[in-house]
Amino acid sequence: MELHTEQELIRLFEDWSGENVVTIQPLPPSGSYREYYRIKGTTRTAIGAYNSDKKENRAFTEFTKHFHSLGLNVPALYRENPEENIYLVEDLGDTTLYTYINQNRSGKSYPDRLIDIYKSVIEQLPKFQINAGKDLNYSLCYPRSRFDKRSMMWDLNYFKYYFLKLAQIPFDEQDLEEDFQTFTDYLLQAGTDYFLYRDFQSRNVMLKDGKPYFIDYQGGRRGALQYDLASLLYDSKADMPVEVRKILLEHYISIVSKEINIQPEEFTRYFYGYVLIRIMQAMGSYGFRGFYEKKEHFLQSIPYALANLTTILENVQLPIEIPALWDALQKVVRSKRLQKISTNQKPLTITVNSFSYKRGIPIDVSGHGGGFVFDCRAIHNPGRYEEFAGFTGKDKPVINFLDREKDIKPFLTNVYSLIDQSVEKYLQRNFTNLMVSFGCTGGQHRSVYCAEALAKHLKNKFNIRLVLRHLELEMK
Repeated sequence: MELHTEQELIRLFEDWSGENVVTIQPLPPSGSYREYYRIKGTTRTAIGAYNSDKKENRAFTEFTKHFHSLGLNVPALYRENPEENIYLVEDLGDTTLYTYINQNRSGKSYPDRLIDIYKSVIEQLPKFQINAGKDLNYSLCYPRSRFDKRSMMWDLNYFKYYFLKLAQIPFDEQDLEEDFQTFTDYLLQAGTDYFLYRDFQSRNVMLKDGKPYFIDYQGGRRGALQYDLASLLYDSKADMPVEVRKILLEHYISIVSKEINIQPEEFTRYFYGYVLIRIMQAMGSYGFRGFYEKKEHFLQSIPYALANLTTILENVQLPIEIPALWDALQKVVRSKRLQKISTNQKPLTITVNSFSYKRGIPIDVSGHGGGFVFDCRAIHNPGRYEEFAGFTGKDKPVINFLDREKDIKPFLTNVYSLIDQSVEKYLQRNFTNLMVSFGCTGGQHRSVYCAEALAKHLKNKFNIRLVLRHLELEMK
């Protein structure tokens, strides 16, 4: 972020909060080009956003005002400065539904508490699609006001050129184009006069105080009910079991039936068509980000997408003839190149330690050696103050103290840059272990704080297995 933009965000925050900014920290990047920052004052916090796309910003801010006025669980919009392409919204914390899945699932299965969270999310969805969609100003939608034939063809061509082409899947362009026409005509037979959230998936649902909140709906437009449900239940990295999908599909139908008259069999038939176009849209994104932009961690989603696609090809029969498209999809799931990505994608285990220099630097027990050791002793030490004697870097008083320290942001920014570079290469080269350790005098405050911060950063950004250990605290 440019210094000017940072200063404008600070000015916006101070105007809203009446407090001086204590810290401004970048949040991990996502699949978009928007930039997000957590801004903290003395007692208040907010999320600052910068996005050079003015039309997308306007869609987000105006949708937010509309949804918030109806009592929907979206972040409050505190301030906006359209000229500077920035706005300030409520800080909903760090727990996404995706994070919650990783913390609460047991192997491949979904426990009841996770299914209950999904049900609560699904119960909110029709409030956006049906209730809020009635009075929404669809002229604000960007880049298009409806998920119509042109929108669908954009997605299908995105899949064709950024996934099929780059994954070296052979196809007949003319025959495939004709099948795209047939497929989209079929999908448009479903009712399409509802609000389509567009990217309704686990990373865009925040959990705060046990309730789901919703973000990143700026791409919304008119469309079919089935699309958003397909996005949620076939979210690649959520890796949802088939039996759970069936439970949640039935739950959605029962909820939406209370709002409008739908025929369950007809709804379900179109639903699987929308699952298919959503999977292809996601694969196009993985191809663009992974194959084209060389961002290796996007390729980690391909095995999950292949599993979802295989399930559809084996169990769904659409009432239309699309042989060229079906043939291309069969070649995708049989592709040795794509299967190699899947079979070679062993999880990278990153061990993050905090330790005391009094006991020495931790040894890498994986046998691979290497890794990073960061010395936190140049950072102002809360351990020097008696008021923090009974606390650690995991406790709020110490966190608040270190958040206010001017040295902590550049220190962690440099750490993230170094570690991210290695993680991306390790994933690309299928390495299996990396260790990162933070040391300080007593191993209780600064090192623990930094280890926790890096662990959160890595978990949000990469598909890895994370082991977090506070070695000095384990001794107590």
